[in-house]
Amino acid sequence: MEINDYCKGVEMELTLWKARLYDVVNHIERLPTGKKQRMYEEINGLHMVMSDLDERIDKLRRECPTQWRPDHENIRGRFSELNNRYNDTAGVLFDYDFGG
Repeated sequence: MEINDYCKGVEMELTLWKARLYDVVNHIERLPTGKKQRMYEEINGLHMVMSDLDERIDKLRRECPTQWRPDHENIRGRFSELNNRYNDTAGVLFDYDFGG
C-alpha cells in the first residue's frame, strides 16, 4: 500500500472516531445539569481527545510523513484508548438514560 493511501485511510478513520465522540458529547450536553456534572471528567477527557484528533487529522492533510512508524504506533495506541474511553463513556451515558 502506498503511504499516501495509508495516510488517507488513517485520516478517514480518525474523522470517524471524531464524529462518534462528537455524537456522545452532544448527547451528554443535552442531559440535565446534575447528570452532566457527574460526568465532568469524562466530558473533559473527550474534549481533549477530540482536540488531539483535530491536530492529527490536520497533520495528515498537510503532510504525509515517509517515516511513519512512530506516528503509526502512537495512533494505534490512541485508537485503543479511544475505544476504551468511548465504551466507558457510552456505558455511563446509557446508565443515566435508563436510570442506572
